[in-house]
Amino acid sequence: MNLMKSLIPAAAIVALPQMGLAQEAADGEAALHTQYIFTTLLFLMAGFLVFFMAAGFAMLEGGLVRSKNVAMQMIKNVALFSIAAIMYWLVGFKTMYPGDFNGFFAIGGPTVLDPVGVDPAEAALDYASIGSDFFFQLVFVAATASIVSGAVAERIKLFPFLIFVVVLTGIMYPISGSWQWGGGWLSEAGFSDFAGSTVVHSVGGWAALAGAIILGPRIGKYKDGKVHPMPGSNLALATLGTFILWLGWFGFNGGSQLAMGTVGDVTDVSRIFANTNMAAASGAVTALILTQLLYKKPDLTMVLNGALAGLVSITAEPLAPTLFGALWIGAVGGIIVVFAVPMLDKFKIDDVVGAIPVHLFAGIWGTIAVIFYGEASLGTQLLGIAAYGVFTFVGALILWSILKAVVGIRVSEEDEINGLDMAELGMEAYPEFSKG
Repeated sequence: MNLMKSLIPAAAIVALPQMGLAQEAADGEAALHTQYIFTTLLFLMAGFLVFFMAAGFAMLEGGLVRSKNVAMQMIKNVALFSIAAIMYWLVGFKTMYPGDFNGFFAIGGPTVLDPVGVDPAEAALDYASIGSDFFFQLVFVAATASIVSGAVAERIKLFPFLIFVVVLTGIMYPISGSWQWGGGWLSEAGFSDFAGSTVVHSVGGWAALAGAIILGPRIGKYKDGKVHPMPGSNLALATLGTFILWLGWFGFNGGSQLAMGTVGDVTDVSRIFANTNMAAASGAVTALILTQLLYKKPDLTMVLNGALAGLVSITAEPLAPTLFGALWIGAVGGIIVVFAVPMLDKFKIDDVVGAIPVHLFAGIWGTIAVIFYGEASLGTQLLGIAAYGVFTFVGALILWSILKAVVGIRVSEEDEINGLDMAELGMEAYPEFSKG
């Protein structure tokens, strides 16, 4: 009995380290569970904020087109998001994030979600659920297609536009996106684009530019060497759309932190929110002041696009800058919009909503601005800008040209004058007013 009494404490002493190791393992597993849960939650919350940007694009475009074309813009935005969702499931997600590949090109298959009630042992505890990651990436590709919708408004046929969306969201965007976010050649080269000034916004801008060139301007826009303004139907609606986009951008940039499982990560998300907001505000104020100085009166549409340009500008690096850094980066975006809109008119490139100055030109600026706060070099950033520009612009130019030759992309002159709502849909957004 005495021997047993003496052995028990000794055994306990021997077991203590093993118990400590077991406790450490349990603590480590709990930490992984927490990381997985909070990062998944970040993707879901950020994802539905970015999803709401679809409403922002619809309202912005609906307000900036003439009343006879509003219903057409609404159906385009609903349809393009729905097509993007299907195509990104069918081929896009696994094309953009293919795992081990050659860094340039891959075509994936349908995305498969985690099993119902997935066991922790089978989950990606160091990251997030497949469903949340897929949904978060999906809403980005839909935003890219929305950029194109506004630029080619008021003269494009519905179904040729939607065919373009199929190819853009299912093939073009995922392939080029894999170069940076899928671990491809640009990522290895050191190119930096935190949330998509180039990967998302300039891609949409390049595709929009190609479409606007192939389509040509609206009837009466450029006549006798003069630019004839075509005011939008509802600037209150356009303002609402801008605020919705501003709100959605917190998810766009904040979710791109891609982690919320530590104190550092969640603090960084809050820093991204603050910088994102500052850039939007400074872009709007800059456009407000500039239009007052240049035109003697402020221009609401320029102020709205100034805010959006500020948002696009900060998207390539919303984490590293100080608030002052975000302010001046966004301000340059506002300057770009005010001067780029009339510049496009000089080239007779008719962009109905200002999508090309906002998303392409400010996107290029934001990607260059990374060099002031990140480790990327100017040469690498310019390489990325050029790569996305050549791939997307040339690809879109070819696709638009094929569609024009095979099925036609522009409505007839009579239908354009009467409005696409009646010509393409047989209904009107504002039936009380038959003329836009």
